[in-house]
Amino acid sequence: MIERKSSQNTGSERVILVGAITPTQNEEKIIEYLDELEFLATTAGATTIARFTQKLSTPNPKTFVGSGKLDEIIQFIKDEKIDVIIFDDELTPSQLKNIERAVEIKVLDRTNLILDIFAARAQTSYARTQVELAQYEYLLPRLTRLWTHLERQKGGIGMRGPGETQIETDRRIIQQKISLLKTKLKKIDKQMATQRSNRGNLVRAALVGYTNVGKSTVMNVLSKSDVLAENKLFATLDTTVRKVVIANLPFLLSDTVGFIRKLPTQLVESFKSTLDEVREADVLLHVVDISHPNFMEHIDSVNTILSEIKSSDKPTIMVFNKIDQYVPEDREDLDLAPMRPMQYTLEEWEKTWMAKMEGRVVFISATRKENMEEFRKTTYRVVSKIFAQRFPFNNFLY
Repeated sequence: MIERKSSQNTGSERVILVGAITPTQNEEKIIEYLDELEFLATTAGATTIARFTQKLSTPNPKTFVGSGKLDEIIQFIKDEKIDVIIFDDELTPSQLKNIERAVEIKVLDRTNLILDIFAARAQTSYARTQVELAQYEYLLPRLTRLWTHLERQKGGIGMRGPGETQIETDRRIIQQKISLLKTKLKKIDKQMATQRSNRGNLVRAALVGYTNVGKSTVMNVLSKSDVLAENKLFATLDTTVRKVVIANLPFLLSDTVGFIRKLPTQLVESFKSTLDEVREADVLLHVVDISHPNFMEHIDSVNTILSEIKSSDKPTIMVFNKIDQYVPEDREDLDLAPMRPMQYTLEEWEKTWMAKMEGRVVFISATRKENMEEFRKTTYRVVSKIFAQRFPFNNFLY
């Protein structure tokens, strides 16, 4: 199946997206995944020209898609002068090499694209080092003769052993770079651990959530700061920590990198210290974009990563954001009458099944500052309870 997009000559790279409909990814899911992949491609500065999908029981071990579909893609690339082909799933090293040989243009997968966006977004030396390490760890098993000439970065003379091939030289250089970057990150990790220990005994709260759900906007409203907030994926990479005071109760609030489904394992490992802000938090503010049609899958993706970093058992406030952008579907929603084509009132939100989720739940619009007072009160109740447990002689605050 092919879906053409409106072609605009913007001077950006022209890309096509490829996804597979499998027993675990039905057609509805692959449409959503490709929507997200297109948003990722747009964030990276590319223009999506078309999407290709194919029903597969399992991906082809050599070329991911079948030979007939690959021929169709190759012909489209030639006809439409495509620059890049992006696959929604992570390609194996052999798949990447075989596809590159067949299409003769740049081939990326979802992981590579996310890494590229992270590289463009990284502002501090620490974030750049984390991303560089993740990129090299991704690149190492995928070296091909087509596009690796890393010896030029360090000089070929004296670097090449007897009979050593180009790829072997590149592989050795990358292994050396990975070792140096890991050493550098260990030093920075120690410095950041010291910074966290110097923050005293203040209660720590961390904003977590899927990418582009409005965490930075929530941070700005709560802390009255000016953290970068954009309608782009991964607008925030570096952890920002602000002191927040609600009703004379001070606590620390961290804005962390957004999560995403199929988050590259290299990034989870490289951003270990960034995620340490989540691990060491006393309470999590899980921000959800309620206007997204598949927000429950986003919640599941975030919870999966929280489990992976052993942070799923922390006190959590579910913050359903963007209530002003929610469009009700034409159906019945459990405790509500059939939906009207209009925005819910706060009283109606309190009757939805989301309001009955485990833990504390609040519905807000951070951009319009709707129901923010209730959000502050809810946050105060949770933080003050932790504060009272930590400082029992000051429990008048609770």
